[in-house]
Amino acid sequence: MTATPAIDGWFTTGDAPALLGSKCTTCGTVFFPKTTGFCKNPACSGEEFTETELSRRGRVWSYTDAQYQPPAPYIPASDPYVPFALAAVEIPEGLVVLGQLAAGFGVADIKVGDEVELVVETSYVDETGERSIWKWRPVSVEPVETTGGAQ
Repeated sequence: MTATPAIDGWFTTGDAPALLGSKCTTCGTVFFPKTTGFCKNPACSGEEFTETELSRRGRVWSYTDAQYQPPAPYIPASDPYVPFALAAVEIPEGLVVLGQLAAGFGVADIKVGDEVELVVETSYVDETGERSIWKWRPVSVEPVETTGGAQ
């Protein structure tokens, strides 16, 4: 079964998944998630944007773990809740994008400055099937076995 993106239009799936942002046609500023209406760059009055795939790799800017279950609309992957790691990743476009670490990785597997790449994994399952989300996978570390459901 193919997982459906949990957030439609925010990322692509397949062998080389990518986040989808928008680029102002006037000043070139890139945004994620995509924006419409007017450019959020205070020095620009642009109102037109093109969709752009963002870089698949970046460097860990910061990280933490989610020891407590986030509030709704978060949907836990397992019951009972299994903590997971989060990474803020700086991509070459100059943006910092937050995301979970891929299954099998935790805060002990990364440090600030490490290279990570974007992957898509199942986040949860609902009555319509599997729902996927982007995650960050360390480039130079192998995953370890985890217990519990998908993370």
